[in-house]
Amino acid sequence: MRKPFMAAALGLTLATLGLAPAVPASAASATTVGYTSTTATDANEAFFQAVLDSVAEKRAANPTGTAAVTVVYDASRAPTFATQIANSTRIWNNAVSNVKLQSGSASSADFSYREGNDSRGSFASTDGHGSGYIFLDYRQNQQYDSTRVTAHETGHVLGLPDHYTGPCSELMSGGGPGPSCTNSQPNAAERSRVNQLWANGLAAAMDKALHKN
Repeated sequence: MRKPFMAAALGLTLATLGLAPAVPASAASATTVGYTSTTATDANEAFFQAVLDSVAEKRAANPTGTAAVTVVYDASRAPTFATQIANSTRIWNNAVSNVKLQSGSASSADFSYREGNDSRGSFASTDGHGSGYIFLDYRQNQQYDSTRVTAHETGHVLGLPDHYTGPCSELMSGGGPGPSCTNSQPNAAERSRVNQLWANGLAAAMDKALHKN
């Protein structure tokens, strides 16, 4: 049975800084996390669970003995940010061992990257049942370090919530430290958390997928 539709958006936005127009009415129903406002834990967990379920269903259909799981993304709709996406992938793949990011086609992807203009800035969004994407906003990626923005939003896919009050050394502090912060590396605590999430969460997702099949 498919879950009810739940639009969830997480991440960086310029609206709260007065640097972008008001959020359009079409986006008002989404759960949006502002650049320096409160976090939406439920929305973050929804994205992570959607990706987990997608990976688990593919693994259940084609069992593999490898310990690390592969999360496939489609970057074809964000060509302007090809370098930043590749850098973000390399950063996370070097940082964690229990999950690996890999570029693939739209038909095989667990999530995708998109680009454009949006008053919310950059964000990660999911409908709660397997359709998830990272949106990279042009204007915001000119003001803030673009690789940091991309790696930060990818952190949501891997299960990490925003923590805007954190220091620049914390990737998930997002825009909290300001535009001068260019760190794009997750710290030790963030790396450890992602490894834990993918070690423990995948087991439950696999059990669900196997019973579904």
